[in-house]
Amino acid sequence: MKKSITRRAFVAAAATGTAAIAAGCAKSQEETAAPAAETAESQAPATTSEAASSPAETASAASTGAVARPSANGRLTVQNARLVDASGNNVQLKGFSTHGIAWFGQYVNAECFAELSGWGANVARLAMYTHENDGYCSGGDQAALRDLLVRGVKYAADADMYCIVDWHVLQDLDPNVYIDQAKEFWAWASSEFADATNVIYEICNEPNGSTTWADVKSYAEVILPIIRANDASAVVLVGTPNWSQHPDQAAADPLADEHVMYTLHFYAATHKDDLRATLRSTVDGGAPVFVSEYGICDASGNGGLDLESAAAWVNLMDELGVSCCCWSLCNKAESASFIASSCEKTSGFEDGDLTSSGAWLKAMLSGETPTEVARPDGSGTGVGTFTLESITGNDGLDVSANLRQRWETNGTPYLLYDITVTSGTTQSNWSCDLVFSANVAISESWNCTIAADGATVHITGAGTSDVGLIVYPA
Repeated sequence: MKKSITRRAFVAAAATGTAAIAAGCAKSQEETAAPAAETAESQAPATTSEAASSPAETASAASTGAVARPSANGRLTVQNARLVDASGNNVQLKGFSTHGIAWFGQYVNAECFAELSGWGANVARLAMYTHENDGYCSGGDQAALRDLLVRGVKYAADADMYCIVDWHVLQDLDPNVYIDQAKEFWAWASSEFADATNVIYEICNEPNGSTTWADVKSYAEVILPIIRANDASAVVLVGTPNWSQHPDQAAADPLADEHVMYTLHFYAATHKDDLRATLRSTVDGGAPVFVSEYGICDASGNGGLDLESAAAWVNLMDELGVSCCCWSLCNKAESASFIASSCEKTSGFEDGDLTSSGAWLKAMLSGETPTEVARPDGSGTGVGTFTLESITGNDGLDVSANLRQRWETNGTPYLLYDITVTSGTTQSNWSCDLVFSANVAISESWNCTIAADGATVHITGAGTSDVGLIVYPA
C-alpha cells in the first residue's frame, strides 16, 4: 500500500508518561521485506489442536500486566504459534515502523526512539527498501544502510524496545528478484544481530503483483537456512501475497520452521470486515500472524482516517494477542505519516508537531481509545456552527466539495473535504474558492496548492485525482 499526505492532530493526544500501551502500527506500499531462515530441526507451525492456549487466552496473557520489554522479557521466540518471551509467556508488541530509512533516516536516533518508547511503544520496525530510489539493491549506499540498521537496533535496545529489521520488498514485487543480494544481506544481518536480545527479522515486506505464496515460500526456504546458521531461534516474519493480505495461504502450506510468523498488513479506511475475518480465521486456525505494518488511512497512504475501522482492528488484535507496527515515522506529506510535513524536528515532538495519524498513535499507545469519527451530517460532534457556505470554480469550472468527516479536538472543529472536478477531468491548473462561515485555517491538504484568506480558501490543482483538505476555524 502506498501513502501520500500529512495532517495535523485531530485526536487529543494522550497526556504524558509511560502508561500502559494499547495501540497499533502503520504502513504503505513502499516497504522492505526481510528474509527468513530454517534448520533441519525446525518444524511446521502448530495446528489448532497443538496450541497450548486459545487466542482469547493469549490476548488475556499478552494484554494484561506490564508491557513486554527486552530488559524484563528477554529474547522472543514462537511457541505453539504464539509470540512468547524467554520464560514462555505470551507477549504482544505494539509500536511503529519507520518509512524508508534511505530517505528518512534522520528519525532513527536515540532521542526519537526513547520518546516513542515513552509513548508506550515496545517495538520499532526499520524499513529498508530494496528496489526503490537508492534502495539497498538498486544503487543505495549499502554500507551506510547497514550502519543505520546497526545503530537503529542499538537505539531500540537503549529505549527498551524490540526491533524489526525489515527487507522492504515492494516495487520489486517478488522477493526472488534480488535473492542473491538477500542471501548476502541475511548472512550479514543474522551474524551481526545473533547475540541481540531485541531483534526480529522480516525477510520480505509485501510480495505483490502476480507473486504467489509458492514464490514466497521458495524464497523463504533459501533464506531461512542462512539465518538459522547464525541464529537458530530468532523470530522471522514472512510476507504473504497481495501486499501481505493472505496469511491464510501461508497457513494452508506452512514453512517447516517453528519460529516464523506470517504477516498481514492493513489500512483501516480500505481494509475492513473481510480482511479482519481473514485475520481471525487464520489465528483461530492455529497459524502465527504478525501485523508488521498498518495504517488508519486508506491503502494509498492518503485520504481520510477511519477511526471506527481502526478501533475494530485494534480491538481484534488485542483479542487475538496479535502484535503490530504502525506506518510511518516520518514527515512525508501523506496521511500515514506521524510528523507534520512542516515540522523539521527529529525528536522532542509537541502535540502540534503531530499529524492526525501521529496523535492517534500516541493516544493509542498511551492507553486511550480515540474512536469518534464524525458522521457526514456532523451530528454528535458539536461542530455544526462552522460550515462550508459556497464553492465556486474559476473560469466556469464545475467543481464540488464532499464533506467526508468532521470531528472535534479540544473544542476545535475539523472538517475533511474531498474536492471533485466533474467537468474537464483532464484539465490542469484549475482553481476554485471555498467560502466558510468563519475565518478558516488549513490543517492539511493533498494534491493541490492551498491558501487561506479570511473565510475563503483558494485552491489550485495540477490534476484532478485524490484532492482534499482539512480545515478548522482560525
